[in-house]
Amino acid sequence: MLVAFALPSLVLAHESHPAVPPAALSTKERAFLEKNEAAMTKMMNDMAAKPTGDVDRDFAAMMIPHHQGAIDMAIIELRYGKNEQLRRIAQEIIVDQMQEIAAMKLAIGEPATETTPAPTQPSAVPAANVHQHPGMQMDMSAGMKK
Repeated sequence: MLVAFALPSLVLAHESHPAVPPAALSTKERAFLEKNEAAMTKMMNDMAAKPTGDVDRDFAAMMIPHHQGAIDMAIIELRYGKNEQLRRIAQEIIVDQMQEIAAMKLAIGEPATETTPAPTQPSAVPAANVHQHPGMQMDMSAGMKK
């Protein structure tokens, strides 16, 4: 039933994005639009979750891909965007949405997955250079229990 209500708006939302960028665009702009369209398509497909009968799980099953889509689009902005204010907003989106995904997973009893660096960040930091900060750990399960 959720899909029945969501499908018309999802189709309309998806149709508002051009499938093929105009030929007059730069190579960089074309790459940005193609990657953004791919992220949107993946998000829309992943949000079309089959209802389970558990409203909370169904909500999480739709919202987690929605948040992941925001992360994917923010990463694309970081790769191609030049506006520093928008780049900072994109960085905040990545952090905020990752935290919300983890909180939703914990709320429905799923483990929050390990995070990996965004493709715009260095891949790995050698263990000798990692600084541990006691007290900086977040317990996102607090307040999530029934």
